[in-house]
Amino acid sequence: MSFELLSEPIRKYIRDKRWEELRPIQAAAIARILTTDNNYILASKTASGKTEAAFLPILSTVNFNESGVQVLYISPLIALINDQFLRIEELCKYLEVPVVKWHGEANKSQKNKLLIDPKGIVLITPESLEAMFVNNSYHVRHLFSSLKFMVIDEIHSFIGTDRGIQLMSIISRLNDNSSSPSRIIGLSATIGDFEEAKKFTGRYEETKVLLDKTTNKVQCYFKYFTSDKSELPLDILKDIYLETLNNNVLIFPNSRGKVEEIAVKLKKISERVGKYQNYFSHHSSIDKDVREYIEFFAKNNKRENFTIACTSTLELGIDIGSVDKVIQIDATHSIASLIQRIGRSGRKKDASSKLILYSTNSWSLLQSTATWLLYMDGFLEPPLSVKKPYDILIHQILSIVKEGTGININNLIKKIEKNSAFINISVEEIKELISYSIENEIIEKIGSEIIMGIEGEKIVNNRNFYSVFKTENNFKVINSGNTIGELPFSPQIQVEENIFLAARVWKIKTIDFKSHRIEVCPAADGKKPKFFGTSGEVHSKIRKKMLEILTSDENYEFLDIASYEELELLRKKFKIFNLNPNTEDRPVSIVGTQLTWYTFAGSRINRTLELLFEIAGIPYSMDEQESTFQLQTTDLKWNNLTHILFNSMENIDQQLLCFLEKYPSIIEFSKWSFLLPKKYQIYILKQKYYDFESTANYLKSIKLVVSHNQSY
Repeated sequence: MSFELLSEPIRKYIRDKRWEELRPIQAAAIARILTTDNNYILASKTASGKTEAAFLPILSTVNFNESGVQVLYISPLIALINDQFLRIEELCKYLEVPVVKWHGEANKSQKNKLLIDPKGIVLITPESLEAMFVNNSYHVRHLFSSLKFMVIDEIHSFIGTDRGIQLMSIISRLNDNSSSPSRIIGLSATIGDFEEAKKFTGRYEETKVLLDKTTNKVQCYFKYFTSDKSELPLDILKDIYLETLNNNVLIFPNSRGKVEEIAVKLKKISERVGKYQNYFSHHSSIDKDVREYIEFFAKNNKRENFTIACTSTLELGIDIGSVDKVIQIDATHSIASLIQRIGRSGRKKDASSKLILYSTNSWSLLQSTATWLLYMDGFLEPPLSVKKPYDILIHQILSIVKEGTGININNLIKKIEKNSAFINISVEEIKELISYSIENEIIEKIGSEIIMGIEGEKIVNNRNFYSVFKTENNFKVINSGNTIGELPFSPQIQVEENIFLAARVWKIKTIDFKSHRIEVCPAADGKKPKFFGTSGEVHSKIRKKMLEILTSDENYEFLDIASYEELELLRKKFKIFNLNPNTEDRPVSIVGTQLTWYTFAGSRINRTLELLFEIAGIPYSMDEQESTFQLQTTDLKWNNLTHILFNSMENIDQQLLCFLEKYPSIIEFSKWSFLLPKKYQIYILKQKYYDFESTANYLKSIKLVVSHNQSY
């Protein structure tokens, strides 16, 4: 039925490809997209054919003879655009529809050709769209006034993020420039909240979700090796080497430093035993050309196996061909990330995904076990929902003013009012932000006209303006004139120190702070290299599952003997607390004058508790992996601990104002908050960084349980 709905050129494409049948998400999408006017979120497992599910019906229904770009494909990554371009271009050959990549690295002659004769399909990032609005608003109207469809790939990576709010605003502004709103098709394998996904389109009631619940069978194995925090032991590296030998494997540690360590050491093992395999490292600090070579090699070299140690750069849908196994080193911070990584293997028909979860300490093992069990239960973290994104609003106000080289103040307010990204922000708040921006010379008011102010000109005339996410202060790493990659600068990067980068060890020869360059040479002195990287946030449900596992006697069949024994040791440690399973009991250990409180709370609650300890003036140390606070029992009466912290939330806005003045860097996670009045900065802190509501509920519900059956 779905096949018959397609146009003849597209049916010919399918026949030429010798497809035996349409995949479930493709059949469903074709039927709905071609027979309704709705927006659709296509949710199905990785490598299930979502790109074709969107484009087969779009190419069958759109009249590409009409003037103007008809379809806009929006991607979170330039690399994903480059990868998808080949697939979409092949599809479009059957209709002679032009496909153009539009981003900073794309061919300029193709862009110019499109500007002369706008038509077909454009592949673009949100930042390139923003740049077009700011620098060449005529191009927006010229290219996209007849737009029929927007396809948003990996839509989950936008939902609940500043970048996603920016994209929502851009979509709304694109529709303002069009005769009628474009239909939106979102693609994702990992959406934790379909309601938020439907809101993302700006037309909730007209947006439907097509969910393909079929999944690959996953063969999962746990392995445990004790390790200190600095380096992986030889035993685990030998075991990983045997798992990778004669296989195509992706290895996901949780930092770029570990990626490099693994790639370098596996390569050394391979060279010593004489069975050389291609070992690579792949992350955002490695030069783009090097990354693209690795991706090309993995996809096209059929004779030789490869192993790529990588970060989230290979989580999304970049095609690197067939992967036999996925190895995760220590716990992922989210189930969404685990799902994406699992989906990189088992892409052949009827193949299983193969996942090996290595743990190097007991808490990582506990978190991996909790994450895996929640994955099996079908839980997925919901996205962060910020009702009033003032920081992105102020950015978009500047963009709109720059777009029109000035705008009537009433028209500016109306544009923001009807922009779906800012639907919860009142007119009074919009006016207040405009007035504040005028007072601070960010914008200027002449009569009823708003133009860019002195300070605003400095901001919008900078390439940094196009994005709403913070970028690292990176230094280029150069060897003999060749760029190897980039590193975020830190105090650990010093002359004569060794660093890992691009699966090799380098010695730093010079650091040029003016030009942000680090000159290196190959290291041969055996000196231990420096590591770099950051950790992610853990959801409260994962931490609560960890506590459930500790209070359970269940033996999980996916654990190897070493993992089982380590878990049992950890369980034994917590038996002294006599915790009541499935309650809000939280263990407290008192040894001498030191108290350790195991919160088993998510990262945002722990971060909020840290602030409350600061407000209460209670000295503490915190371990995020173990979700613990350590304090001295001599400092206060411990039976009042939760009450003291709860009471510290009184007048929290005033407390946050004091913190902002004392520690202005706490708001730096929000790139454009510095343009806001302090009260709006406080709102951003409360919504995006801390979580006072969940923390208050947590403190009211928990019961602290001390060992030897003593409790508060």
